[in-house]
Amino acid sequence: MQPLAELLRPNILSDVVGQKHLVGENSPLSQLLTNGKLQSMILWGPPGVGKTTLANIIIKNFDCHAIKLSAVFSGVKDIKDALEQAEQNAKGLFDKPTVLFVDEIHRFNKSQQDAFLHHLENGTIILIGATTENPSFEINNALLSRVQVYVLENLSRDDLQALFTRALFKLDYTQEIVYAVQELIIDLADGDARRLLNIIELVISSVGDKELTLEIVKKIIPKNLQRFDKGGEEFYNQISALHKSVRGSDPDAALYWFGRMLTSGADPLYIGRRLLRMAWEDVGLADINAATVVNNALQTYERLGSPEGELALAGSVIYLAVTNKSNSVELAYNHLRDYLNNAISAPVPIHLRNAPTKLMTDLGYGQEYKYAHDYPNHYVPNEQYFPDGMLEKSFYTPTEQGFEARVSERLKFLRKLDESSKKDD
Repeated sequence: MQPLAELLRPNILSDVVGQKHLVGENSPLSQLLTNGKLQSMILWGPPGVGKTTLANIIIKNFDCHAIKLSAVFSGVKDIKDALEQAEQNAKGLFDKPTVLFVDEIHRFNKSQQDAFLHHLENGTIILIGATTENPSFEINNALLSRVQVYVLENLSRDDLQALFTRALFKLDYTQEIVYAVQELIIDLADGDARRLLNIIELVISSVGDKELTLEIVKKIIPKNLQRFDKGGEEFYNQISALHKSVRGSDPDAALYWFGRMLTSGADPLYIGRRLLRMAWEDVGLADINAATVVNNALQTYERLGSPEGELALAGSVIYLAVTNKSNSVELAYNHLRDYLNNAISAPVPIHLRNAPTKLMTDLGYGQEYKYAHDYPNHYVPNEQYFPDGMLEKSFYTPTEQGFEARVSERLKFLRKLDESSKKDD
């Protein structure tokens, strides 16, 4: 017997659940079918949102030869055979295009993707690719420039509820399901239609024609089924959400994304390393304790492990979110790198050089150096520390946040000493 997900797979555009921006009235795909002008495209979206379904519907609506490949199971020979078949189709008596559908196209490497280019350009194939990964990073630019990218979204709760009803009808399950059970199953589906249908099929087959209760669902289904693709698009989306929540000083949102990543299988030490980056990038010198707090949390996790050590990481997430923020260190460093990439290498001034040998002393190394601790305020007004002939550059500009406000006051005070010294001279 076919899985429930296959039994409920739509055959026409109007039966597709969700993706109204693509399949609704006057939407791009409905217009494509109405106009009868087939085009190469990439369908990009998370798992279980209808990429393969839409590809099948498009192919069925056109009089064409269809060749299907899965990049998970196909290699160079399969690609070669498919393209040779497309060439044979083009030489046939019937003027029908060949549509090549490639599922998980991002799994093909650069040379494998390049194999499609010539056949795309001369019209031998019309390519429809499906991918869960960002095409900007995973699809060759040359190939990407020749296709239209359509973005599919997670299914909404209303979409999943409609699919839930269809599934119960298809399974001929007539027992009433309480609201809490439906909500739990929809939560576990996490916007994925295929996952929803698999869960429903599993729990209904377990109870037969008996009542499906909350306790039964919790016993059958793992507590955590949230989507998390390590190293994939969703991985970086959640890291980005955590980073931006910390930067935006929202401890609750930061904790939420931290928890989402942990419960979905992210490496706590990886999250800790990213928190350490945030401590310098977004807190910087506004709070000189931030990096220490994160380092301590990382050491605590390394000693205690999971789950006890995760509490320390959670504490560092809250600390970073609520403390003062400054990106002046990152700006200064980026400014410095930009400058050095376009500047010549200048020698170190004589007075700043050490003289560990007699020869160096005779050459005058370090002889005119002024020791700052011998001067009032431990500062030498107007001393030159840049290379000779180079204009002084200002890479670092402190903010008025936290400890950095004290840094700002200190630098202003030193500038006044410089000005006073110039007047005295």
